[in-house]
Amino acid sequence: MSVRIAVIGVGALGKHHARILAALPGVELVGVVDINEARAREIAATAGVPWATSAAQLPWAVDAVTVAVPTKSHLAVALPFLQRGTAVLVEKPLARNAAEAGQMIDAAARSGAVFGVGHTERYNPAVTAVRPLIDHPRFIEVHRLGTFPDRSLDIDVVFDLMIHDLDVVLSLVPSEVASVEAVGVAVLTPKPDIANARLRFASGCIANVTASRISRDRVRKIRLFQRDSYISVDYAAQEAERWRLVRQDGGMPAIDGGKVDVASEEPLKLELADFADAVRDKRAPGVTGADGLRALELAQRITDAMQRDADAGPKP
Repeated sequence: MSVRIAVIGVGALGKHHARILAALPGVELVGVVDINEARAREIAATAGVPWATSAAQLPWAVDAVTVAVPTKSHLAVALPFLQRGTAVLVEKPLARNAAEAGQMIDAAARSGAVFGVGHTERYNPAVTAVRPLIDHPRFIEVHRLGTFPDRSLDIDVVFDLMIHDLDVVLSLVPSEVASVEAVGVAVLTPKPDIANARLRFASGCIANVTASRISRDRVRKIRLFQRDSYISVDYAAQEAERWRLVRQDGGMPAIDGGKVDVASEEPLKLELADFADAVRDKRAPGVTGADGLRALELAQRITDAMQRDADAGPKP
């Protein structure tokens, strides 16, 4: 039986939801919604489905919706569906703040609705390939650099870009974040466009995370260092390497490694397929509302730390 899904918000990202869902086996894309009628018509025509301009009175029977509207509208759009028990996938960041995220999580828990958050890098095949090789990393270095966007300018670079990596790092380090140091600079918008955060985990692991939306080049990489091994992932190229020290009895240790086998696929497609399966099987998706909240809370801690740094002023 096909899972009936509607896409709400078909802008820069939502149009890809519609494209993928229209062709995904076991899924029926029943329609698209956007407050911009011209955009709704265009994407609906491309996908071969009907359109609407309001999610308040959805004209189709659905099992689930994906929500790709601006962050400020996530709660207003998603909450009524969750309260009715309709499955929802909300794009990252889950909400503007933890209180709004909590309302959605509580509503899903009360109604039993399947609830997921769109942290697509969790589904990146390169990340999936190296996950079994990661064992208590001690140092993590992340760079996510992009050119200036024409979207998501209602949020700063931490909630726009860095939050992808915060979610991945939190999923790889089995420990709580003990302290946060951060700096951010607003260059082209009133909100920080480039930011760096240094996260210290209770386990002793340090993560140095940099995100920029004003770079000339696009870079999306994460490197992990752990006892006797080094792992590198290029999110964009979907490539990974692992190098490790091999100790030999009575002899010099050797270095072994190279490229890790990665089965390339579009992460968003894998995410949406997992969500559809979760709806069909009535299980939790790969990235839950609780996961989305944890990444959101860490992003807020970083934003708060950036503000404290800015308030402190220049150092002598």
